[in-house]
Amino acid sequence: MARVKAFKGLRPPQDLVTKLSSLPYDVMDSEEARERAKDNPYSLLHVTKAEIDLAPGTADDAPEVFEKVVENYNNFKKNGWLVQDGEEKLYIYAQTMNGKTQYGIVGCTHVDDYFNGIIKKHELTRKDKEDGRMVHVNITNANVEPVFFAYPDNKEINEIVENIVKNQKPVYDFIGSDDNFGHTFWVIDDKATIKRIEEIFEKDIPYLYVADGHHRTAAAARVGQERRAKNPNHNGTEEYNYFMAVIFPANQLTIIDYNRVVKDLNGLSEEEFIKKIEENYTVEKIGAEIYKPEALHTFSMYLGGNWYKLSAKEGTYNPNDPIGVLDVSILSNNVLDKVLGITDLRRDKRIDFVGGIRGLGELKRRVDSGEMKVAFALYPVSMNQLMEIADTGNIMPPKSTWFEPKLRSGLVIHELQ
Repeated sequence: MARVKAFKGLRPPQDLVTKLSSLPYDVMDSEEARERAKDNPYSLLHVTKAEIDLAPGTADDAPEVFEKVVENYNNFKKNGWLVQDGEEKLYIYAQTMNGKTQYGIVGCTHVDDYFNGIIKKHELTRKDKEDGRMVHVNITNANVEPVFFAYPDNKEINEIVENIVKNQKPVYDFIGSDDNFGHTFWVIDDKATIKRIEEIFEKDIPYLYVADGHHRTAAAARVGQERRAKNPNHNGTEEYNYFMAVIFPANQLTIIDYNRVVKDLNGLSEEEFIKKIEENYTVEKIGAEIYKPEALHTFSMYLGGNWYKLSAKEGTYNPNDPIGVLDVSILSNNVLDKVLGITDLRRDKRIDFVGGIRGLGELKRRVDSGEMKVAFALYPVSMNQLMEIADTGNIMPPKSTWFEPKLRSGLVIHELQ
């Protein structure tokens, strides 16, 4: 069963939360971060992407960047921009997008649960990216940014959350200036309530599922593992045995599409390319009007100023294969690999990925600009598919899921001591 524990969170004062909180480090590049934090010394981007305080072009893994991370983080605490709660708490974090609200429990999850499979993943990670995040955790001695988990729906937790939300005033409640989504945050002070939530997870929640933040999760777990090995007096109660997560009921979450753009047609003309993909798809030309996929196994393609509807033909995928039946797999196997010669989605420089939050107009823009030659939009994966794949020990192809809204960084931080 899953372990979730209260912790003494570091949080910004109410009057600074809108200035300090930020989008996660991995949804923007250094120049975007520099622009977002311009004229705002309170932005947590000065800690999560400290290269913005150095000369443009400075690599984000340069030694001077890590020195700046530590300097900035310590100054945030020294200046009172981050203040630690006096006792261990759990928290509730609500996000509202397009009129829909999802409510997560913010707590610490256990390092062992990651390595023993209680925390289930659905994507592979790259060791170099894990290593970079581990450095950040170690030098700050903190989980500065949370990871995003899901758990099977639980009626009693829902009732506890509903009661707190209805009867307790939130400590933060604002619309993000950079995402236009609602972010609301409650502190759970009552010790009996905290204890009961911890008990429910330990007794009734068999698994947690990584929704977003696979690299941060792996890095945080590895830091805990390494610190154990280096501590001759390790006894299992140390704070480094835990890392911070926001954990949402799976039935409240929505996965949106994660689309693909490709730089060339692998030496084919547009006519030759369409003829090739007709071997596995029924291809219908829509025209200049944007077409968005409406069901599984249908795809949208933008090529040469026109949108096309692609419908996968029967027999071109295995409906009984939990990975092969995914639309990301069908597109990868039958188009990206077989026709375009893209076999490694994680490293091939000819392909890029566009989160559905940007809209299909972004696909059109990137093709029309000449940067890309063809774009594909996919019908999104469902939470049931994600959980089934994780439960069976399978791994999704890279860039299969895009969760929105993104968690705000800086609403609460977990220190490892």
